[in-house]
Amino acid sequence: MRRLKRNQDRERGAAGVMVAVMMLVLIGAGAMAVDVGQIYAERAQLQNAADAGAMAAAKQCHEAGGCTVAQATPWAAALSGPNSNDGASTIAEVDLSVPNQVTVATSTRDGSSGAGFLTQMFSAALNAPPVTVGARATASFAPPSSGSGFPLAISDDCFNLSAAAPTGEVQKISYKPGGTCTGPSGTQIPGGWGWLDQDEPCEAETQTGSNLIGSDPGNNPPTDCQTILAEWKATILAGGEVLVTFPIFDDATNHGQNGTFHIIGYATFKIWGWKFGNNHEYEYRNKANDPGMNPALACAGGQDRCIIGQFVRFESIDSTEEIPGTGADLGTTEIKLIK
Repeated sequence: MRRLKRNQDRERGAAGVMVAVMMLVLIGAGAMAVDVGQIYAERAQLQNAADAGAMAAAKQCHEAGGCTVAQATPWAAALSGPNSNDGASTIAEVDLSVPNQVTVATSTRDGSSGAGFLTQMFSAALNAPPVTVGARATASFAPPSSGSGFPLAISDDCFNLSAAAPTGEVQKISYKPGGTCTGPSGTQIPGGWGWLDQDEPCEAETQTGSNLIGSDPGNNPPTDCQTILAEWKATILAGGEVLVTFPIFDDATNHGQNGTFHIIGYATFKIWGWKFGNNHEYEYRNKANDPGMNPALACAGGQDRCIIGQFVRFESIDSTEEIPGTGADLGTTEIKLIK
């Protein structure tokens, strides 16, 4: 009986040792889980910082007509910090080696202490070293290579697109401009523009280099454009600007429903007026804020069709990850993350 009791006492002691060992293991595992979670959270914040910094630097470099690393670094830093939870991150590197691209690398910086490593919560008790993490992002600034918008394509042979500027030349773009301006590959599709086949109501998808952008014949606009035209008019009457990016073609083939356009790029037009039909939302001219228009710039009556405005420089900011654009540079630029 006495021997049995001694055995029980020894087993009770062994169980205590096992519990102590398991507690150490559990505490260590918990410490690792908490600190690894902190590392992943920091990595996500640094990626946000790198994305924002790359986009900001790309925009500034484009507007400046080029930049150096010394210039791009503070531009990237201005937005990288505010896009971290603690308001701080380090710009570890800015790379401009690829034309029209900015790569920004960020690394850890503690918002309170300024330290370049993560504050350890538990793993320091296990003698683990401090941790620094980082992230990279690349943004491009280039002409668009595809787009979706108002279903109207404009010829680069008939109108001046080369001087896109904040205040460009006010032009009247006519359906049949006359004079020496005819269809760029003959007269199969008349004059300076062409309506496009719609993918959605009053919307067409296009891409550069494609010969398969179909035409919608006739000089009247495609159906279902009334709402968009009414929005344009309301915006102008309220003192706002209507900026529309149109696909530009350099060649057109065939005619009618078999007609196609070869798209070379995209140009943004500040619209002052239009005549796509007669009366109501299909016909409007901004007389309240007339930009020096004269009678020659007014759309004629009857079946004549035209759009009045200026080709302007324009930047489109898009954070989705896509390949850089390859279209002709017509003053319209897309700034986007590419990796």
